[in-house]
Amino acid sequence: MASPAPDAEGSARNPLTSLTLAELRQRTSVKWRMHPPDVLPLWVAEQDAPLAPPVADALRRAIDLGDTGYPHGTAYAEALGGFAAQRWGWPDFPVGRSAVVPDVMMGIVELLRLVTDPGDAVVVCSPVYPPFYAFVGHADRAVVEAPLGPDLRMDPAALDEAFRRARAHGPRPAFLLCNPHNPTGVVHRRDELEAVAELADRHGVRVVSDEIHAPLVLPGAHFTPYLTVAGAENAFALTSASKAWNLAGLKAALAIAGPRAAADLDRMPEEVSHGPSHLGVIAHTAAFQAGGQWLDLLLHGLDENRALLATLLAKHLPTVTYHRPEGTYLAWLDCTRLGVATPRPTDEPGVASDLAGPAKMFLDRARVALSSGHVFGTGGAGFVRLNFATSPAILTEAVARMGRAVEAHPAVAG
Repeated sequence: MASPAPDAEGSARNPLTSLTLAELRQRTSVKWRMHPPDVLPLWVAEQDAPLAPPVADALRRAIDLGDTGYPHGTAYAEALGGFAAQRWGWPDFPVGRSAVVPDVMMGIVELLRLVTDPGDAVVVCSPVYPPFYAFVGHADRAVVEAPLGPDLRMDPAALDEAFRRARAHGPRPAFLLCNPHNPTGVVHRRDELEAVAELADRHGVRVVSDEIHAPLVLPGAHFTPYLTVAGAENAFALTSASKAWNLAGLKAALAIAGPRAAADLDRMPEEVSHGPSHLGVIAHTAAFQAGGQWLDLLLHGLDENRALLATLLAKHLPTVTYHRPEGTYLAWLDCTRLGVATPRPTDEPGVASDLAGPAKMFLDRARVALSSGHVFGTGGAGFVRLNFATSPAILTEAVARMGRAVEAHPAVAG
């Protein structure tokens, strides 16, 4: 594939058209180095965009000053508070009930250690972000699944039953909420979150809300912070600028407590605050404080790619069902009609546990890397997750390759 050249006008509008394929291949992060150069990587949650200018400027300024010591102060929380007021209608963001943590998942683990005990249960809505399973398990807690409904939204009946089982499993259960949801791209409505709060209160379940994708809500949906709904006073939320501004390598996130959870947050060990990077705090602060214009350009580009993906799938892969995301830059594709089995690792020796079924087929035959649905838990087998935070040219070539791979192997198409 020839490197797509950025359009002079388009690059000014859309960060996703600013870098050529040749430039992207110079990156040394996992997205671009996990697979050989002939593979188009649309898997891990990294964007194919340059840094937002305010973020790059803040980092350059820090480097020029040698400002590479330890983080200090509440500038990060204050910047998020201003962003939350403007974007989400949350004017009373609780800066005083927040703490800087290394990243969202490490913050989740630390909060779970505060409000649950080893052996207690943590409920998740499957299919869901795979590290939820790994991190909960490594923390010696048990995962209880509450599968999403056929519409890929939270199912109150499934949650009620899962909360009952979690409560029976141990005295201090928790619910790890993904808001917006990864991998489906569902943005939970206020009424859905209020139902979660009511169920959690009824069953004595503490809620920890992962809101890392919150800035990435696309046109047609609105993000509701969990801590702003009635009944969420004893809950926690975690977020960062990581996904929206592509800052995964600059570690820093915020944990926020509801008013009745503040005492729990105060018990977080002081050494947790040693994990965030000072440059990470600087970058995330700049993103929330001054990166809004760049984010709007990105969201416009993602909205265009969301529509383009629907067109491409209809043309090249009509048997694949596209669950149109309301947020994130992740597409959850139902490939079950392709008839590609997702074997257990024991059924096919040598197949990595994180790559099987349609994702393995598309990597082997189309040279397109996607995330395999089975690692997202119950309901994920036969699905793939596609990252469309890339240029329209790369997205077009990737889906065309996938279509040709299916056409070349009629048995795959069922």
